[in-house]
Amino acid sequence: MTDQMESKKTGTTNVVIRYNGGIVLGAEKKVTMGYLVDGTHVRKVYPIDEHIAMTIAGMVGDLQSIVRYLRAEVKLYKLQKGERIGVRSAATLLANILQGAKYFPYMGQFLLAGVDNKGPQLYSLDAYGGVVDGEDYLAAGSGMPYALGVLEDQYKSNITRDQGITLTLKALRAATKRDIASGGDGFTIIVIDETGSKELSEKEIDSYLK
Repeated sequence: MTDQMESKKTGTTNVVIRYNGGIVLGAEKKVTMGYLVDGTHVRKVYPIDEHIAMTIAGMVGDLQSIVRYLRAEVKLYKLQKGERIGVRSAATLLANILQGAKYFPYMGQFLLAGVDNKGPQLYSLDAYGGVVDGEDYLAAGSGMPYALGVLEDQYKSNITRDQGITLTLKALRAATKRDIASGGDGFTIIVIDETGSKELSEKEIDSYLK
């Protein structure tokens, strides 16, 4: 019964933006089971390594399993090779994992992003391992149309870190106002640059929202 209920938990809005020198990943915190709000403090942005993070949208049980799987593989790579995995390589690894499970797929959409010696990179992957890259911003989840509307209207190339955070929050807030499955208590924001990743505190996020 618990597994069946877990598999029905859905609803989200995720956003990833490239700024001049780094990446911003963000999500709201609401999870639904049909018309029931199951949680309002749910994490949907996960660090994978010190230079890579990922957002998740879809069936919670499947998505959390993929996060654990990918973290383990990235750690094994570092132990075996003596160096951290590249962002593109991590995206390819995730694509292969998802493609290998296509007959019993992990039901979700993943936005994987990070910064390595090739600069900021962001990728969108579907449940079957299909990859979209080369974009300056991406969105996923039930609130994606509303978030993309804001991003397409306001995104500019070479935006600063602060502008990237502010725009990410604007896109997420727009989705929470129109998408019934997006909302919750606050947002999760992770920023990645060449020095590593940093998750913003609630106080920091509030300062950008004001």
